[in-house]
Amino acid sequence: MEALSGLLLGMFVAILSSTIVSTALPKIISDLNGSQSAYTWVVTASLLAMTASTPLWGKLADLTSKKALVQIALVLFVLSSCGAGLSQNPGMLITFRVFQGIGMGGLSALAQTIMAAMIAPRERGRYSGYLGATFALATVGGPLLGGVITDTSWLGWRWCFYVGVPFAVIALIVLQKTLHLPVVKRDVKVDWLGAFFIAAAACTLLLWVTFAGDKYDWMSWQTGAMVGGAIVLALIFILVESKAKEPIIPLRLFRNRTISLASVASLFVGIAMFGATVFLSQYFQLARGKSPTMAGVMTIPMIAGLFVSTTVSGQIISRTGKWKRFLIAGGVLMTAGMGLLGTLRYDTVYWHMAIFMALLGLGVGMMMQNLVLATQNQVSAKDLGSASSTVNFFRSLGGAVGVSALGAVLSTRITHFMEDGFAKLGIKPGGGATGGGGSALPDLDKLPGPVRTVVESAYGHGIGDIYLYAAPIAFLGLLCVLFIKEVPLRTSSGMDQTDDDSAPANAEVPAVERTAEQPAVAPVGAATANGHPAPQGDPTQQLKEYAAMAAAQPAAPMPPSGPGVYGTVRNADGIGVARAAVTLISLSGRQLGRSVTHDDGSYSLDTPGAGSYVLIAAADGHQPQASTVVIGEQPLGHDLLLSGTSGLAGQVRNLADGSAVQGAMVVVTDVRGEVLATGITGEQGDYRFDELVTGTFTVAVNAAGFRPTAIPVEVQGQGVTRLDVDLAAGARVTGTVLAGSGRTPLPDARVTLVDAAGNVIATSTTGEDGAYAFTDLDAGDYSVIASGYPPQANALHVTGPGVDAYDIELHHPDE
Repeated sequence: MEALSGLLLGMFVAILSSTIVSTALPKIISDLNGSQSAYTWVVTASLLAMTASTPLWGKLADLTSKKALVQIALVLFVLSSCGAGLSQNPGMLITFRVFQGIGMGGLSALAQTIMAAMIAPRERGRYSGYLGATFALATVGGPLLGGVITDTSWLGWRWCFYVGVPFAVIALIVLQKTLHLPVVKRDVKVDWLGAFFIAAAACTLLLWVTFAGDKYDWMSWQTGAMVGGAIVLALIFILVESKAKEPIIPLRLFRNRTISLASVASLFVGIAMFGATVFLSQYFQLARGKSPTMAGVMTIPMIAGLFVSTTVSGQIISRTGKWKRFLIAGGVLMTAGMGLLGTLRYDTVYWHMAIFMALLGLGVGMMMQNLVLATQNQVSAKDLGSASSTVNFFRSLGGAVGVSALGAVLSTRITHFMEDGFAKLGIKPGGGATGGGGSALPDLDKLPGPVRTVVESAYGHGIGDIYLYAAPIAFLGLLCVLFIKEVPLRTSSGMDQTDDDSAPANAEVPAVERTAEQPAVAPVGAATANGHPAPQGDPTQQLKEYAAMAAAQPAAPMPPSGPGVYGTVRNADGIGVARAAVTLISLSGRQLGRSVTHDDGSYSLDTPGAGSYVLIAAADGHQPQASTVVIGEQPLGHDLLLSGTSGLAGQVRNLADGSAVQGAMVVVTDVRGEVLATGITGEQGDYRFDELVTGTFTVAVNAAGFRPTAIPVEVQGQGVTRLDVDLAAGARVTGTVLAGSGRTPLPDARVTLVDAAGNVIATSTTGEDGAYAFTDLDAGDYSVIASGYPPQANALHVTGPGVDAYDIELHHPDE
């Protein structure tokens, strides 16, 4: 937390400087004589610059000092904020907002990257919650502070840009004193060509959505030219990236399904989040006539939801390691919040709107940070910057596209609603008396009563429509999340994952706090990743020697010069498993050598000589594998295959009311019917089986008072597959068949149970005591037919769970 304090303070300054403008923006654009299009571009310009620069910052973070980069980004952001405060027209303001976006792109990308370098994914959820809480605090404080500054006559809106400077100076000092990361000194080769083409493609796309429907029709030759141009520029970008030595966005990352889906989901989240929330202040000020200060106050429910969800979900993820459930819940809540906000009008009851905003905030908070976490868990330390910035890039791109497109739609809708409203009043739109007819932002205080109502109604209805457009986009983000495969979070941080080329001999070695489980020096006889003895002596000198030895390792281990074994440790998908432990032991059980696989899963071990040995491979999240190898005088190539550690867990519930069923017997069998595992559900109806192999199984569940059930399940290759089972309550019918006037029990009588549709449910033959029984029945009407004497049918009503007693009497016709 000491190291993160300056980083969190820097993020607070950047977000505060950005959100503080939101409530002041209607006033700013009005004072600078800007239009609705200018309002949109003030937001879009910073998002676009953030989009284009985020991957660049991420790549630089993989190549040079992260600490220096975050300080540069902070200085750039603050200086451009001061310049924005001096703006005299919308064009000047938009220009400085571009530089603000560049600085914001660095801060957002580097914050995630630095956090990933210091903290393991399993623990990162908690600290991501702190980052989310900082985001929420600055987001809720920014609009409130901006509203107060704007409403204070002796300050004015320009101070919204100046107020963050003192905080930025403090952040720079704290970062200098507390943040100490290893400095990787490598030859930096930045992919400027890739940065240019991706920025050009994004700009072309944004210009199209801004001008379409205003300067030209959506379906026109201009649309075809600009969309076609954006596609061509994107294809050129892909071509450049495929050939670049240090690509700004490594295309190989997208071979991973989780990274691809998380990126697409972030795109939709950005469209929905930025595209809808940026217009909230405009709604409160222009549709409800509130002051900038009150506009900030009235957005608190959304920010409170964001604060709660990011903090709580981060804490729970750190304890459980489970993150996908929060992504799904976030997608559902975000979609629901957008859809409900689509009902907005200028006179909507506020407490209804507060609930809708809270749902939206809860959903965004669960989605935003956890998509980055899921991505970081899939990559090695050297790609943390690129992977983190890739997800942030797509979110920023979605935000820029969303704000621009929805802003263009909003301008058209407002103009349409105003024209309809003025036509009913017999007034011709246009000019200051009507607020500009939708082209310029109106000053409500200067409008007459009927005209003001028309303007407020137009903005309320138009902004409500924006949310309706954003809701399906949020739903697409939910669909992407559903197909992401949950992988258990790693327990090692980025600094623990020593890459082949990430720790040269002249690296700055960080101070490491020793715990009871972590000795200060390596044990005698320990081996390094390449099988050589560990250096001994002074701990600091040891760390430096470790770094030098790591730098001396080749990018891919060569076969040993003498007797030895080398190869690759792969998972079930054929992909190399990084950081897997490979141990060589003799047939008598004595350890002879140990190696840790490289990023591509390769390893190499020397052996004392020719002979038979046992090779053991183990990795986090996989089942260990052992094999016997026979080594001659030449090195032996031997690959190892690790299957993922699988598990099965779930809850047994009552189908009727959803309550947990305690004490239910759960049995897992394979395709041959062999029982593999059994267990009893706990107080919450939960069960769990670990260490199952991948495959298809049958889960049978039985509990007293319920009908047993059997369900097939496909256990995935890694992680825990979840299967919840609902049991239907079962009724029982018992009785005795009695014969003759003496009512004596009748043995060997056949009793048939028929349901209301005439289907035979079950049959039973009475014993010596004349008793019969039917179990596992649903509530409903049945017929009981008994034969032995002349058959007799009787109606029977089963009320539900429990036992119904029903005796049957049979008689001869002459009795």
